[in-house]
Formats: sequence, structure tokens, C-alpha cells
Amino acid sequence: MRDFIYTAKPARVRFGQGTLAELAGEIERLSLKHVVILSTVGQRSMAADIAERLGSVCAGTFSGAVMHTPVTVTEEAMAVVAGMKADGLISVGGGSTIGLGKAIALRTDLPQIVVPTTYAGSEMTAILGETQDGAKVTKSSPRILPEVVLYDVELTMGLSAAVSVTSGFNAIAHAVEALYAQEANPIVRTLALDGIRALTGSLPALVAKTDDVHARTEALYGAWLCGTCLGAVGMALHHKLCHVLGGTFDLPHAETHCAVLPHALAYNAPFAPEAILDLKRTLGNPDPARHLFDLAGELGAPRALRDLGMPYEGIDEAVSRALANPYWNPRPLEARALRLTIERAWAGDSPAS
Repeated sequence: MRDFIYTAKPARVRFGQGTLAELAGEIERLSLKHVVILSTVGQRSMAADIAERLGSVCAGTFSGAVMHTPVTVTEEAMAVVAGMKADGLISVGGGSTIGLGKAIALRTDLPQIVVPTTYAGSEMTAILGETQDGAKVTKSSPRILPEVVLYDVELTMGLSAAVSVTSGFNAIAHAVEALYAQEANPIVRTLALDGIRALTGSLPALVAKTDDVHARTEALYGAWLCGTCLGAVGMALHHKLCHVLGGTFDLPHAETHCAVLPHALAYNAPFAPEAILDLKRTLGNPDPARHLFDLAGELGAPRALRDLGMPYEGIDEAVSRALANPYWNPRPLEARALRLTIERAWAGDSPAS
């Protein structure tokens, strides 16, 4: 075994069924007196229910979270938080809401409790991707990492099959890239492979029966593991492309992950032999990139960027932006090969190395 460094992130995690009942106790443990509950418009009613359950400790709600964490929305939310004299944040929802909570925490250092309702995984990271002037910028700081993550399987029972699959693939992408990350190590490898196993095994069951409690538990467990991988090591080409595409063309976040993942994996496969061998064993398929592409299709997930609203003429701009800021990747970034990769993802063609 080669030498390695593993830095654990100091977050507290509660996992199970019905754990939302423990939220008040977690607020008290952090000595918070006036919390604000964040959500999207679509989850406003859930936020209101939680606010009612918390009583006077809840100072109010803000239900304006949107995709890609625009700085303008963060500024609007910060004005609300300041006006309520809040001393803590409760983020209820998926990546959009979690991103907003992180953006506020980065600027204010307010404690965060996250209650995830999808499989996005960003709750386990000290990383924030926020958008301004058509560009998505990644930031990292200890302030961004939530203090508490409360996973409640019951809150995922109403997720549609479509959202379950796309957010699940989003999580799988974290684990896949962790296998060949620059800081890859045996601890993260173990978490990544178990997370991939749990999600690829449970997502077909959820499509067949969305209220399958065992499958829901496995999927949420897998999402936690994959999110932990995202928080423990740096990512590579896949995540860079998703940030570029999402920020530039305002593409839906999780769906973009679905379309890009098989192609980014195929691009890097010749330069990540150990990761590919691990994936072959875990997925039971000699071609992991094709396996993920086929699985996405079988589960009804989008596989073409053009179907998400990306224009064909945007491919060259995506290549240019992906090459603009150097970042680590197991395979050197070559403009021609990168363009072919994005073009195949745009068309929804099968992945090719």
C-alpha cells in the first residue's frame, strides 16, 4: 500500500428514518436561538411545516433558492437573514438550497444544519459553486462545511423516479472521480466503491417502485458516501465540465451530470487503470463508461446535452472555458479530444475513449 494522507471533515451526521424529529435537539446542541429555514419555492410547504414544528426558535423562512447559486439570490437571502437577526441556518432540500446555505455561511460564518431531500451529496463538502455574470466559480473554505447533516430516509420517499435517478447519478459522479483524484487514498476508495454499489443497485429498484423503503435507504446511504468522497478529495474533468456547462448555458445541474459522466470517464479511462479495474469489479462490466451510459438510458435519465438546452455552437465556448483555468486531471486536457468528448455528450452518443 502506498503512502497517503486522509483529512476527515469535522461534520456531525445523523442517519436513519424519522430523524427529522431530532432537528430541535441539534439546534439546541449548537446553542442556536433564531434560525432561518432555507428552501426552494417547490419545497416551501416543507419549510413551513418544519418552521411550525420548531416554534419560536424559528425566526422565519426564505424560499428563493435556485440552481447554480446566483450571487444575486445570495445577496437577497442575506438581507432577509440579517433582518431576522438569525444566528443559524437550516437548509432543507437538494443542491440548490444547500448551495445557498453555504454561500451565506461563507460570508457570515453562521452555523448550518442541512436536511437533504435528494441524493446530491454537496452537504458533505466545504466546496461552493456560485454563479455570477454567466460564470460558475468554485470556492473552498472551512466556513462552507455544514456543522450538522441530518439524513432522514422518510423525506426522500416522495421523490419522483426522475429526480431520484438524476440526483443519484450526480452522487455517483463524485465517487467515480474520487477513484482517480490526485489525493486518492484507500479510505476514499472504499467509500467510493460502496457508494457506487449502493446507488447503482438501488436506483433501478426505485424506478420500479418509488416507495421501496430498503431501496430508499440504500440510495441515501450511497449518496452520503459519495458526498463524503466529494468533500475529501479534489475532483477532475467531469466536475469542471459540469460547472462550465451549467454556469455558461444555465443547464439543470443533476441532469448535466447524467449526460457528461460516461464521456468524462471514457476520456480519462486510459490514464486511470486502477480506477477502471475497481469499477469493472463493482459494476460487473468490462466497460464502466458504457455501463453507466446504458444504465442512465434504462432508467430514463437524459443522455444528451442538446436535450437540456445546450446549443451546438456552444461546444467551442465550453472547450475554451474548460481549458482556461488549469486544474488537475489524470489525462492531459487536449482541445481536440475534449471537443470530441463534449460533442458526443451533446449528441447523446455512446462514450468513446
